[in-house]
Amino acid sequence: MQKFYNRELQLKELRNISDNTEKTKGRLSVVVGRRRVGKTRLLNEVFKEVTNQHIYLFISRKSESALVAEFSAIIQSTFNTKFFHPESLKDVFEFLLDYSTKTPITLVIDEFQDIERVNNSLFSDLQNLWDNYKNKSMMHLVCCGSLYNLMTKLFKDEKQPLLNRDDHFFKINPLTPSYIKEIMKDNGKYNPNDFLVWWCLSGGIPKYLEWLNNSGSAPLEKLISNGSPLIKEGMHRLVEDFGSEHRAYFDVLGAIANGYNSRPRIESYLNAGVGVNLEKLEKDFDIINKLRPITAKENSRDIRYEIADEFLSFWFRFIYSNRSAVEIENYDFIKRIIDRDFDTYSGSQLEELFKAILADSKLFNNIGSYWDSKGEDEIDIVAIDDFNKKILIAEVKRRYKRYSEAKLIMKSKSLLQSLNKKGYEVSFRGFALDNLDEILLEFSYTKERQ
Repeated sequence: MQKFYNRELQLKELRNISDNTEKTKGRLSVVVGRRRVGKTRLLNEVFKEVTNQHIYLFISRKSESALVAEFSAIIQSTFNTKFFHPESLKDVFEFLLDYSTKTPITLVIDEFQDIERVNNSLFSDLQNLWDNYKNKSMMHLVCCGSLYNLMTKLFKDEKQPLLNRDDHFFKINPLTPSYIKEIMKDNGKYNPNDFLVWWCLSGGIPKYLEWLNNSGSAPLEKLISNGSPLIKEGMHRLVEDFGSEHRAYFDVLGAIANGYNSRPRIESYLNAGVGVNLEKLEKDFDIINKLRPITAKENSRDIRYEIADEFLSFWFRFIYSNRSAVEIENYDFIKRIIDRDFDTYSGSQLEELFKAILADSKLFNNIGSYWDSKGEDEIDIVAIDDFNKKILIAEVKRRYKRYSEAKLIMKSKSLLQSLNKKGYEVSFRGFALDNLDEILLEFSYTKERQ
């Protein structure tokens, strides 16, 4: 998957910022996106074209002295400064800012939020250095991180030293369904059934799309096997972030992946309180979403949870839940479980796929689901366009012939009463794998809609 998909706007803007620091002086960009989403690949593409020097520093979870030694070697090699011997990370950043007063440079600090683990006073040091040098330096400082809420807090929370120091804020999202289809077609692998498999195992994350593309005509057969990177990927992505409490977080995510999607049901399943875990998984780690009926108010307690990342949802449902089989490398057992349960599992993911298609269309300002107070009369998709006063209500099925518009209309009565959108045009639709291509075409985003 060498072709670079769907980052043209970010590429152009980041290159433009780097290429103009002689005129604009110091500029700080924040780049955020979940792990594996392609932030580093994007920045590498930027570096190919920018005219000034660039340097990349990764904040690994080492001691400060170890990072100082590593960064010092990189700086000496990049800028041919043999006599640079910093004693702290503050010295490293000050040297680079001072260097940029004479020569334009782009500095990328990756996993920026982890600076706090190395030395929690460094954010204040950086704030003071940036304030002192910004108007005379020619640096494009790119602070890159994988935890959206924490990165946002660092630059937007009034208690944080770096409040409003950012000039540009880029959120790098997974690739949309239309780009997944494009990748599959470019590689001669597209059909609706495989598209759903690719969605369930990637959610549009480029690294996982690359795995799928390299796995041949039977991706599950290849990826559920000894030596496959998929088997340990959930651990690799999350253990460091969760730290010593990772088992408790993993158990909560495993419960959600297996259908225990409300706090009482999760606590009953695990026989443990999970309030703090749920809050951190949502607000700190951005791994779960809190769902309410589309008609509910923000303070409603009628809450369900879902794993926000399709790959992690699959991983916890089929890999983590069968970790005993993984330990003894019985991958045939896991494949039998997937063969038995995947159609049921992928049904809920098909709903998320169609929601993503509607979101990408830019036609709606609110997209969600609905269930009444008894948990009945569930509506898979409700999409609202308040500008044009339109409501789309959709039922999702694997096969279109199982869709009944009459039943959907009957189920929607309490929804429409609760919405109370008088004068709105309401349409009822059946979305299925059978008409996936038709839906993708109908709701494709075009410039005419901008």
